[in-house]
Amino acid sequence: MYAIIATGGKQYKVTEGTKLSVEKLPGEKGATVEIDQVLLVGGEGSLKIGTPMVGGAKITATIIRQGKDAKVLIFKKKKRKGYRKMQGHRQQFTELHITKIAG
Repeated sequence: MYAIIATGGKQYKVTEGTKLSVEKLPGEKGATVEIDQVLLVGGEGSLKIGTPMVGGAKITATIIRQGKDAKVLIFKKKKRKGYRKMQGHRQQFTELHITKIAG
């Protein structure tokens, strides 16, 4: 069984046992998270498509870790004007382990 979920403005295809990294979700390591924004549930010959969400479908996941991605550097420059600006950003993420797909 598989599902397509929406979290953090992105869509992910998940199955039971999948590990995936999503935008930061609240919670500590080892906590259980329920995701109810399920767009599609498929497998075992049946396919449920939501309009826009599948009613009654939930994904249960466990938080493996909270962390930050690698630094992305932003550099701006205007030639012959003496303008230079350097900025960095590290996006926070949550790594999940999908334990159950109900729907």
